[in-house]
Amino acid sequence: MDFSLSAEQQTIRDAVARICERFGDDYWLARDRDGGFPDDFHRAFAEAGWLGIAMPQEHSGAGLGVTEAALMMQTIAESGAGMSGASALHMNIFGLNPVVVFGTDEQKQRMLPPLIAGKDKACFAVTEPNVGLDTLKLKTKATRDGDRYILSGQKIWISTAQVASKMLILARTTQLERVARRTEGLSLFYTDLDRRYVDVREIPKMGRSAVDSNELFIDGLPVPVADRIGEEGRGFELILHGMNPERILIAAEGIGLGRAALRKAAAYAKDRIVFDRPIGENQAIQHPLAARWMELEAANLMVFKAASLYDKGEPCGVEANAAKYLSGEAVFKACETALMSHGGMGYAKEFHVERYLRESLIVRIAPITPHLILSFIAEKALGLPKSY
Repeated sequence: MDFSLSAEQQTIRDAVARICERFGDDYWLARDRDGGFPDDFHRAFAEAGWLGIAMPQEHSGAGLGVTEAALMMQTIAESGAGMSGASALHMNIFGLNPVVVFGTDEQKQRMLPPLIAGKDKACFAVTEPNVGLDTLKLKTKATRDGDRYILSGQKIWISTAQVASKMLILARTTQLERVARRTEGLSLFYTDLDRRYVDVREIPKMGRSAVDSNELFIDGLPVPVADRIGEEGRGFELILHGMNPERILIAAEGIGLGRAALRKAAAYAKDRIVFDRPIGENQAIQHPLAARWMELEAANLMVFKAASLYDKGEPCGVEANAAKYLSGEAVFKACETALMSHGGMGYAKEFHVERYLRESLIVRIAPITPHLILSFIAEKALGLPKSY
């Protein structure tokens, strides 16, 4: 059992870090202040070929695994880009996994290369305002009309929809009361986000201003049957293949963000002189930071255990969810401790740690809350009765 990076993985980390060096703290401070999608950051990764890191080589991807994708996303967050930088690329890395696994050759060739090249940007439209995490009760309808479907409904918390040209959307093709099993009746589509039929309204929010979150109001969107991924009614099964990679990636991003926060705190603790000595000499500063480092590193082991299992084709639901939970808790505590280690200056935007703390909450909340993960682990790992 070897926990070190391979030579190839270290090369990936170094190459990604070099791109991130072009987008330093001042860049992300401005993006946090002014908002607006970081197109130049996204373009830099597209031009270097990194958006296809986990996609098939025959469709312009690198053909690597979720392990390498997690390493890439962690490096981005750790650079100081945090969740703003990671979220700008996140959907493009994991989101089209159902297309990779279940799409036809024609769909893969049509859908994947433009995304990898950065010509298309995609959003992931699943969550609905009155459904939340109870995905099987989605109400957005897709009604078959000859060689197309007509979609109508509402989605919420859809990232990058302001700039997206495509969306991966889950919609109901059979009414819930007419299906034999609750997991049936939902279908998955990857199609144009046509703004003649989709009203995209941005949600003002606490942090990550560089990457928009939105409500979608869909009214009669025509979607070709050719844009349906897999069989009609099997969409829920298909998106499950993207859920574990998503949890792994956001967990890796959280570890990176936590490391960035600790790096800032440790540097400040060395430089800040109070009572004629660096505050970093005080155990009241040292011990919390040391504890946060250990929590992050322990969570990181679960992240890459889950990624390794996924890449081997083995079950990893428990590990992926555990990684997401552990990372979410560790990054929040790390960012909180980093801010407190700065004292009053931690509240100032110029020291960046207040932005990290705001962004750390994303890792705790999305794409699944810690409460539901605890229920899942209780059921799947401990064999306790299902509670939800």
